[in-house]
Amino acid sequence: MSGKIVRKADAFYDVYERKPGADKLTTHYCPGCGHGNLHKIIAEAIDDFGIKDRTVIISPVGCSVFAYYYFDCGNVQSAHGRAPAVATGLKRSNPDSIVISYQGDGDIAAIGGNNILQAANRGENITVIFVNNAIYGMTGGQMAPTTLIGQKTMTTPRGRNPHNEGYPLRLSELLSTLESTVYIERVALTDAKNVLKARRAVRKAIQCQIENKGFSLVEALSACPSGWRTTPVEARKWIEERMLPYFKLGVYKDLTEEREPFVPPKDEPTPTQIEEILGIAEARGEERRLKPPEPRYRNPRIKIAGFGGQGILLLGEALAESGMRAGYQVTWLPSYGPEMRGGTANCQVIISDGPIGSPLVSTPDVLIAMNRPSLDRFEPDVREGGLIIYNSSLIDSGPKRKDVEVIAIQATEIADQLGDTRVANMVALGAYIAKTEILTKEAVTSAFPIFIKREKLIPLNEEAVQKGIDWVKG
Repeated sequence: MSGKIVRKADAFYDVYERKPGADKLTTHYCPGCGHGNLHKIIAEAIDDFGIKDRTVIISPVGCSVFAYYYFDCGNVQSAHGRAPAVATGLKRSNPDSIVISYQGDGDIAAIGGNNILQAANRGENITVIFVNNAIYGMTGGQMAPTTLIGQKTMTTPRGRNPHNEGYPLRLSELLSTLESTVYIERVALTDAKNVLKARRAVRKAIQCQIENKGFSLVEALSACPSGWRTTPVEARKWIEERMLPYFKLGVYKDLTEEREPFVPPKDEPTPTQIEEILGIAEARGEERRLKPPEPRYRNPRIKIAGFGGQGILLLGEALAESGMRAGYQVTWLPSYGPEMRGGTANCQVIISDGPIGSPLVSTPDVLIAMNRPSLDRFEPDVREGGLIIYNSSLIDSGPKRKDVEVIAIQATEIADQLGDTRVANMVALGAYIAKTEILTKEAVTSAFPIFIKREKLIPLNEEAVQKGIDWVKG
């Protein structure tokens, strides 16, 4: 005797380890919320198409973000409204992937309105799942772009007034007018009949992408009992009585039969071509390295910090540019406060022999601290055995840790002697390359014309680098 085993789709995790709290077996969604049904529909489609290992779901801010807890496939969390832009980058860099942008109404139609419009207008071969519950459900029940006329929310306590807040956006109708879109349908997550239609629509939208037909979007009208202050039963009735007359269900565009598949040609330039495109072919190569650095100095993850006006970001840019010219793979990630000059500033640089997974440096191998607050802030983060270079002109006592290497250099004083305090950053740079031998002075100075726009200042910066080298070499 045999029987059918009913279980969660393989595209779901068996246990939701990413979900906070003790309960790892159930979702966190409110009773009556449509997200759970939609998750199930998407997961079953991923299983049936056999695409789990090449699917990436993008989940931005809002209740949509929690898809990360549940789907056992690629996941990327993006900034509010920017999912279509992230989806574009993912799909274009890996055309064989299946990219699903999972967005709510406040995300896709408000701050992300231009993002979705431009992605659709370009005909990006992605699938967008748009959850429309006519409210900002996660952040307190404020008015959304799809909030109905007369609907009361936290920010429209007297009801939405078209003369004040405008009319609700009909995104499916809007996007269907674009020549580049292929398949757009609006469904409702209410009764079994409509859920079945939603299932077919989601599968067709994903199939559209699999067949390289182009942009597809499914808008799903979904209940938000918590945001609407209703019971789940009342919420479903509200969709039927209030949302359906305005957001009419149906297929707004379907060119899946007419549209020819399009697979963009792979444009994979060789390393030599990349060098030519970037204009560094004549400068890049092993000759820009003194020799392989000691193992402890290889593949450094560097944090550079100080106050605005000290050239912190420029120092990071110099390291990244010269590292690239020396044949390394590099990243440079700047960060600064609202007042650049006089405010705090730091940047993160990675110089690596191999691919770099993330530009973030949370545990630096090297810290270059140009003022006291920076040393105090980042000293604890440096890994054991790491290197700290600090500006002893402005920092009267060095690091307290005994498990790191320390170089104290009077960078500001040396810069003042050269006639310009602003080149203290290049003094510190010279000290770093002299200590680690990861780059030659020639590799560094050859990059100066790229980011030092005033040509007459280049000799001064070159001299500052040499002073830093001389300080370390003694």
